[in-house]
Amino acid sequence: MWGVLRIWYREHFSDPQVVILALLLIVVFTAIMLLGDLLAPLLVATVLAYLLEGTVQSMESYRIPRVLAVTFVFLIFLLFCLVIFFGLLPLLSQQVVALIRELPNMIVSAQSTLLQLPELYPTLVTAQQIQEIIAALRSAVAGMGQTILSLSLAHMVGFFTFLIYTILVPLLVFFALKDKKLLLEWFCRFMPERMELSSQVWSEVDQKIGNYVRGKFIEIIIVWGATFLTFAFMGLNYSLLLSFLVGISVIIPFVGAVAVTLPVALIAYFQWGFSAEFGYLLLFYQLIQILDGNILVPILFSEVVNLHPTAIIVAVLFFGGVWGVWGIFFAIPLATLVQAVINAWPAAIDHETSTTSADHAD
Repeated sequence: MWGVLRIWYREHFSDPQVVILALLLIVVFTAIMLLGDLLAPLLVATVLAYLLEGTVQSMESYRIPRVLAVTFVFLIFLLFCLVIFFGLLPLLSQQVVALIRELPNMIVSAQSTLLQLPELYPTLVTAQQIQEIIAALRSAVAGMGQTILSLSLAHMVGFFTFLIYTILVPLLVFFALKDKKLLLEWFCRFMPERMELSSQVWSEVDQKIGNYVRGKFIEIIIVWGATFLTFAFMGLNYSLLLSFLVGISVIIPFVGAVAVTLPVALIAYFQWGFSAEFGYLLLFYQLIQILDGNILVPILFSEVVNLHPTAIIVAVLFFGGVWGVWGIFFAIPLATLVQAVINAWPAAIDHETSTTSADHAD
């Protein structure tokens, strides 16, 4: 047994650069696991800096000094945040409150519809089954009420956290953009001199993560805007809230689109019933999903990721379970990191083996 392990260790960890890469990955993942809550503002700022770096580099290509480019992009970013906080969030909160107030009427309407099912389909549905479904609905509504109450009790804590993020995150974003070169040089001072393998993996992943974050942001805006225009044109209630959920759902590949379809269909049903408007809405909504998956995503991410759908789903489940929302958002970049390490690992081992063989031959 020990002999097999010794042979496996020599085959996979004979190159010191492989050991360095493995240690770096272990340290980074352990730090995020143990200090994720404390490092959350830094992680948020890193994501936003990745998002803005592409625009800064584009301006630099026109020989604009980096300080001016960073200042301009940062001011646009602050203006965008102000529009979101003071223009969009109040509208979203109003629609959430209106939807919560409308929920009891929706439950009553759903109960009356369900009670008619045993008469229409006596061989498929029984009255007892309907009563159990209604009881489950009431329990779900009661649980939702308790959740809303707990959120209101934790409002002050959330308010102070919001203040911290409002102050710290923009500062971190600005300095991450302005002093990117200095920060990278400072960080490299603590790294070993020979780490070509780690640099190769980081160079590949760094480019892909930046492109992925920017592409995902563009996808959210486009899907959100197209869905809102469709819902608003058809006069669907809570168009802004539902379209926002549809836009955010693209963060979770495959699963997000399926999960957000249910509230869209329910709101449309309670508003129109099984009518032509209901059918047209679901048709247009499905058309948006098809265009997103078959046209928009290939355009935005054709050079970013090359992963099998099964690998993407496994990555979403694993990293989402480990790091929650951030794990879901970064599931694809993290899976790309794993793929880059797997691809580079055998290459490094083969290179070390061929070098050793050549030395012995000499």
